[in-house]
Amino acid sequence: MEKPLLIEIGVEELPAEPLLKELKNIEPKWKKILDEFNFSTQFSFFYTPRRLVLWHRQFPERQPNQFRELFGPPLNIAYRDGEPTKACESFAKKCNTDISQLQTIKRGDREFLYYSYEKEGQPIDTLLEEMITKWLKSLNFGKSMRWGDGKYSFIRPIHSIVALYGDRNIPITIFGVESRPQTFGHRSAENSAIYLTHTGDYFCNLPKHGVMVNQKERELTILHQFEKLEKQHNIKIEIDKNLLNEVVAITEEPTSLLGNFDRKFLELPDEVIITSMKEHQRYFPVYKDGKLANMFVVVSNALTSDFSEVIKGNERVLRARLSDALFFYHNDLKRGLVSDGLEKIVFVEGLGTMADKVERESRIGEVLSQLYNCNNSEALHRAIQLSKCDLLTEMVYEFTELQGVMGAYYGEKLGESSEVVTAIREQYLPNSEGGELPSNRLSSIVAMSYKLDLLFGLFSIGHVPTGSRDPFGLRRAVNGVVRIALNQGFKFDLEEIYNLIGKYYKPFDFSKLRDFFFERVKHFYRNINPSIVQSVLLVESEIGEIDRKIEAVHSLIQSENFGERLATFKRVANILKDSDISKLSKVDSSLLVEEAEKRLYEKFVTIRDSKFQNYRERLEQLFSLKPDLDNFFNSVMVNVEDSKLRENRKSLMGEIYREFLKISDIKEITKW
Repeated sequence: MEKPLLIEIGVEELPAEPLLKELKNIEPKWKKILDEFNFSTQFSFFYTPRRLVLWHRQFPERQPNQFRELFGPPLNIAYRDGEPTKACESFAKKCNTDISQLQTIKRGDREFLYYSYEKEGQPIDTLLEEMITKWLKSLNFGKSMRWGDGKYSFIRPIHSIVALYGDRNIPITIFGVESRPQTFGHRSAENSAIYLTHTGDYFCNLPKHGVMVNQKERELTILHQFEKLEKQHNIKIEIDKNLLNEVVAITEEPTSLLGNFDRKFLELPDEVIITSMKEHQRYFPVYKDGKLANMFVVVSNALTSDFSEVIKGNERVLRARLSDALFFYHNDLKRGLVSDGLEKIVFVEGLGTMADKVERESRIGEVLSQLYNCNNSEALHRAIQLSKCDLLTEMVYEFTELQGVMGAYYGEKLGESSEVVTAIREQYLPNSEGGELPSNRLSSIVAMSYKLDLLFGLFSIGHVPTGSRDPFGLRRAVNGVVRIALNQGFKFDLEEIYNLIGKYYKPFDFSKLRDFFFERVKHFYRNINPSIVQSVLLVESEIGEIDRKIEAVHSLIQSENFGERLATFKRVANILKDSDISKLSKVDSSLLVEEAEKRLYEKFVTIRDSKFQNYRERLEQLFSLKPDLDNFFNSVMVNVEDSKLRENRKSLMGEIYREFLKISDIKEITKW
């Protein structure tokens, strides 16, 4: 028999951020527990700020019976002289039965002890408490709280539990809380207690008490309200998906409201206003005629027929924040972008102050500008010298996420050139894996200087990321360097850079930085067969060449019958496995005596000396040697007694493989 099963965990207000981080794992963790307890059923997961809900339209009353088979020792070990041995007795004990009940079964040409039985499934009533407890303990929200006598721990205190099977309460106790057929509505509802006589009551009655339990319904409601506001006021609401998810997580009965603020605050940079709204108040910015308007949208969780006081309250809060921001803005402009004070800000213990960091970045910038032909060294130096000055401003002290952005605004107001302003603004780009890149060569060099100083500086004092810990974002820095180099066409070789800038740091083991850097390069190409990436990294260290060679090999292995073609050339590598290819002498054409080796060498020389537009074309031609190589292997003995012939034939194999090594060590390719 199957009936609906409703599980609700009622909690104090859940913080949105940890809930949303764990959200992707919540359903799989319950699914795993259902599988473990042998309940095959579909379910839905819902959440509001004060409840976690598992809803099963049909749930079995008990586990299915399970047929179990146990296999024991062979008969010749289980019995000796007709008497059961210790092995036989142990197997009977394991089966929880008498020896007389054991059976035998033939497997292959031998007989073994065997026992089978049907295990009766247990009812959900006896299992549900263990299942829910296990699920709740598996959820990882980061920090947890203790309440009452401190015996239990969860993200927030648990106050109620619903475990309703059809019309019947399943009596369970979890974290000291007993289940009851009763839930609660919105915290502002007049009578929030909702008594449940059947699971159907839950979804029928909650909306009457101010709760949309389905988070998708709340999201669609908010978006529909946004559309109405946009049409009504001829505006455009900026919908930040992360902010929308957060608002959905903190509301049970969402109502979208339009508020206003004084136009004088539009003097502030858009980023300041938007940050004040989003990060601190969870407001959505509003645009009119393509420009930021003196309006905002707040999603209220209040239950009321008159939202005027809610709007006024939010307007007052925003006005206070923007007033502070405008005060900071004017003060910062009076002070200007000055570096006095950077020497008092410690960058990292062992690497000096922010003033020291700026000086190192300037030196790196000079090196990179010479390498990459940046002709505006004056603007480059100016941009780096001003790049960290906004750390001293009141605005960035209050809004730390606006560092760089505010420096650019202040630089523009104070008459700095557009190149300098752009470089200051873009110095931290890209600041995420797929984030925006610097827009020009000068900005790219400024951004690379910042990232390279991070990498070299922190490795020089032993701050090497371990496991998932990377507090200084060094993995992100490598990703940024690689992406910038590829985007700008910079010829970037880490060892060359080390030889040029390593002197600015304490001596350190460069191999650790190199290994870390190229591990991140592998991650950069994570959607490509790892063995292809490895085959290229073994022979190439310049980022642009790595990219082109990986693309060439990756595109080539998609071709038909590539596996057969590759096998032939792996045979070449296998012949040379005990030889130092770099020390093999050149092929002596006078020692080519067999027709097959003459044809192979002649075709190889033609390919070797040809010019190709790209690596793909060169690889295609090298792989076209397959028929001649197959003929060579069928007709010619490499390891002949004549040492001169033997070494010459190995040299021929070596020359062919050396041409591949200019692109990829193909023997490393394992799958395609």
